[in-house]
Amino acid sequence: MTTATASPKSLLASRRGIDAVVHLGFAVLMVTALIRYVLRHDPSENLWIMVLAGVVCALYLVTALLANREHTRSPWVIVLVATSSVLVLLAPSFAWCSFGLFFLCRKSLQGIAGYLAGGLTILAAALSWFIFSGGTDIVMLLGPLAIGAMLTVVFAQMEQDAAEQRRLNEEISSAQLKLAASERRAGIIAERERVAREIHDTVTQSLASSILLLEAAHRKWPAESAQDEVRQAGNLIRNNLSETRRLVHDLASPAVDTGPLPEVLRDAAAAYVPHVQLHVVGTAREVPPEVRHALLRVVQSAAANVKLHAKAEQATVTIGFLQDTVTLDIHDNGRGFNPEQISAPSESGGYGLRAMKQRVEQLGGEFSVESTPGAGTIVAAQIPSEENIS
Repeated sequence: MTTATASPKSLLASRRGIDAVVHLGFAVLMVTALIRYVLRHDPSENLWIMVLAGVVCALYLVTALLANREHTRSPWVIVLVATSSVLVLLAPSFAWCSFGLFFLCRKSLQGIAGYLAGGLTILAAALSWFIFSGGTDIVMLLGPLAIGAMLTVVFAQMEQDAAEQRRLNEEISSAQLKLAASERRAGIIAERERVAREIHDTVTQSLASSILLLEAAHRKWPAESAQDEVRQAGNLIRNNLSETRRLVHDLASPAVDTGPLPEVLRDAAAAYVPHVQLHVVGTAREVPPEVRHALLRVVQSAAANVKLHAKAEQATVTIGFLQDTVTLDIHDNGRGFNPEQISAPSESGGYGLRAMKQRVEQLGGEFSVESTPGAGTIVAAQIPSEENIS
């Protein structure tokens, strides 16, 4: 179950609307009371009451303007309560204004001070009406007091609800900040993983293959085959330099990822296994760029593993274009291994299969490795090729 909470802006707008109604109500009551008093009394009796009413209005205006500020409103509220109480006791016609003052007092003062100020305004109205009745109508005394008690309970509940609303909003804001921080951390981790895969599938694999070729050439030197291996190592290093520059610039896909996909994959594998064979199943078609990039990196990493570890005589890349997926198989007849005994990634290696699996699964695909010691290895991937994959 979820709890709906209002936003701080909606709460502020609601509060301002209530304040406007209270202020308008006080103004209507004050004008009505003035008209009633003037019509019922001689002009000689009106002057001081009208002056006192004007002072109350001025104090009300000042208090209302300062109601949202701290440490500046308490003296004004005290003076307002005292002045309005004198006015109400002298002229019962103004007793109705006490209910508008009640809400202003409760808004301006917190805790016991708010209860006392609001209670005094209602008590002044009750005494004024009771005295006006000649002290004979107890309803004039108890009625306003009962209304004041009910208003106090209702206002206290409103304050409690508002405090709870603020607490919930603060909790939501805190949770949103924590979620944003968590998403940022997750984004950083994901980006680090992506960069690590890019570096592994390009720079690391190419350098490792180059080192392997140079070591073989060193052992065979000065035989002609050693020179061929040196040239192949040089080509790998040059390609590696180009890849590194692309990664430093914007971590974009390599330039070869612009032609037909089967040719791209064959050329990528041939950089590590010169005599690789390519088979295409189905009719070749365009696939989303992220799928092309993932397939390319899988081929590069798998071919590098064939060069570094498999000691294979033959390697075959098979790409299949199915109705809504693209499949990729890299098979070699090398020495194989036990997939269940793959060591954890470390500074010495072991990251390739993990990176390939992450690439494929992030695109909603499936990745698998089949291998047996002495019987070769098959690296297989299947990725949805729809344009709306995520």
